[in-house]
This record gives sequence, C-alpha cells and structure tokens, in this order.
Amino acid sequence: MLGFLWARQVGLDDPLRLRRIESTRRVLSLELNKDRDMERIHVSGINTLDIEPVEGRYMLSGGSDGVIVLYDLENLSRQPNYTCRALCSVGRNHPDVHKYSVETVQWYPHDTGMFTSSSFDKTLKIWDTNILQPADVFHFEGTVYSHHMSPIATKHCLIAVGTRSPKVQLCDLKSGSCSHILQGHRQEVLAVSWSPRHEYILATASADSKVKLWDVRRASGCLSTLDQHNGEKSKASAEAANTAHNGRVNGLCYTNDGLHLLTIGTDDRMRLWNSSTGENTLVNYGKICNESRKGVKFTVSYGCNPEFAFVPCDSTIAVYTVFTGELVTVLRGHYNAVDCCVFQPNFQELYSGGKDCNILAWIPALRDPFPANIYEKCLPVERLHQAYEDAWSSSDE
Repeated sequence: MLGFLWARQVGLDDPLRLRRIESTRRVLSLELNKDRDMERIHVSGINTLDIEPVEGRYMLSGGSDGVIVLYDLENLSRQPNYTCRALCSVGRNHPDVHKYSVETVQWYPHDTGMFTSSSFDKTLKIWDTNILQPADVFHFEGTVYSHHMSPIATKHCLIAVGTRSPKVQLCDLKSGSCSHILQGHRQEVLAVSWSPRHEYILATASADSKVKLWDVRRASGCLSTLDQHNGEKSKASAEAANTAHNGRVNGLCYTNDGLHLLTIGTDDRMRLWNSSTGENTLVNYGKICNESRKGVKFTVSYGCNPEFAFVPCDSTIAVYTVFTGELVTVLRGHYNAVDCCVFQPNFQELYSGGKDCNILAWIPALRDPFPANIYEKCLPVERLHQAYEDAWSSSDE
C-alpha cells in the first residue's frame, strides 16, 4: 500500500490505479460484519433493497408483508458495535401501506426527498420522504413485478414498469400519467432496467424467454431482441431463435459503464451481453440456481478491476468476476433464501435481504498488521524518473 501511495505521490502511477486496487481488495475480502446489526422491523421476507446514490447513507427495504423501512447506515454512536436504526417505516397500520408484497423500492436518483415503490397490489407509489405520504399513485390492471427510474436522465422523468401484462408501461412523473406503452413481449415482464449510459435506452426481460432493448423515443418498436445464439439459426430451433434464455428471464443488471448487460433466467444460466451490438459474449458462469417465479435482484460492483457480480443463490450470495465468469467466493450467513442484494460503492460494502427476515451487512476485512520494514520493501528499487531527480550542482563541483 505504501509503495502505491509513494508511486502516486511522485507521479509514477495513474491516480485512479490505487483506488481500483484498494476497491478490488476490499470486495475480495468481504465478510459478514458481526459488529453491525440492522434494526429488525420486517416480520416477513425482504424482497428489495436500495441505497440512495446522493450520500450513500440511507437505505430502503421492502417486504413481502407490504412494509417499507428506511434505514440510516451511518454509525452515529461511533462505537465498534452498533445497530443501524430504522428512521421511519410504512408499517401495516399506515393508511397508505401496500396491501401486498413490495417487489421494488428505488430512491429518486437526484434527491433523497422522494422514493418509489411497487407492489403485487397493482400499484406504483411515489413517496414524499419528509412526510412519508404518497405524492402520486399509478394503478395497473395486473401485478407489478418491477419498476425502474433512469439514474442519469435529465430530459425525461419516465418510470418503466413491468407487470403481468406483456406491455411495458412508461409512467411520467411530470404529467402524473402513463405516457406510452412498449409492445413486443408475449408474456409478463419480470424485470426492467434503464441504461446508465444512454438515458433513452431501456432493457426489458420477460417470461417469454426474451430480452428486448428499446429506444423510448421510437414508436416503431424495439431496437433489438437479444439472441443467445448470436444469429446462428442453424444451431437453434425455430422456437429458440431470438431468445436470451431457455426459460423465464427474471433478472437484469447493467454494468456501471453501461457497455454490458447481465441477464439471469430460470434455465440456471447468467449471460453477459454487449449492450451496443446485442452480442452474447459467451462468458460461462456455470450453473446458477434460479427457481424464482418473480424478479431476481442482483447487483454489480463499481470501481474495481475486474468488476464483480453478486448473485443470490439459495441461502448464499455467489460472487463472480463479470468478464471471465470465475466464481470468486460464496457469502454465507442467511438462514433462508436470499432475495436481493445491493452494493454500496463508497465503502465497497454489500447488503442483502432474504426470506429469513434479516438484512445482513458484508464489509471488507481489516488489513493484517504490516511488518516494521514494510515501507522499505514496498519502495521500487529502480531510480527515480529523470524528471524527479535533483539536477542541481554545488559551486564546489
């Protein structure tokens, strides 16, 4: 570490290299934090988590009982052992609580004063965080499986919603109504995700085994339908042509640069796609157990080299390298199936929720103490670059 700091200080290293190396080390050393507890409010399974991107301090959780809880992740007590307190919650006695399971919660990307939630009660609610009351409610004809707001959009305020209907609904926060509909899927839409790179590009996953990419400015239809065989129809039957998986596709996640898209299906496979060309990169992650009848909430790291994917798998979380498919480690701590996980990029922490009603915090392990002579060992043995050498000579010489 000291060697990296020295090399950065004198200009021999890219300033971002140290950050990437340390972020990667921290992710690879994730372990269950036994000193940090989450105040237990949920009495049933936890389906969804989201950490606000403004400060990275506040986290939302949504449960299968319809309850929504807002946590403060900061250690206000300054003690080694502490509990992350629930600041407030939309409990069963709240007049505007969801009647059935909450499937997705998401903070408004630019302000902690608002968040959204969707539920099996066929509604999408826009909440005012300060008064904990709905500012708007959107009603749908079928069960709502997933919704998502663009993390980068500045020219629109659209929320994409996936429901039991094969039509993808786009709700406009400005007008308070459904602006338009995207038609192309044949069965229910289980997952939706906006691109973090292009604000008008949307990915949708359906029970019809297909993943579609849309430019919501176009009325003519989707941009492309991802094909696991990359167009080689000779290797695919007519039924398998233009399918992303050989089963229901219930998980979507873009890499943070938006250049690639990860998908998960009930064929026990995860696939990595080039989001620009729609090409299946053919990375082999092995078998990933997935028997969920609804959406799978998985996530990816940020600022690491390589990047990692965190995937719920039964009662564990499997950690894969995104671009090689290597299974790096398996995080064990839950007593029942894990339903969701969310990554905190500021400190490289991971939070997970499951059917055991627990939210667990996974944090990087502390470094081992350095030997006394570690500083000398870390320093490069070669001479300094000529630009940093002292070229002055004394008058005596």
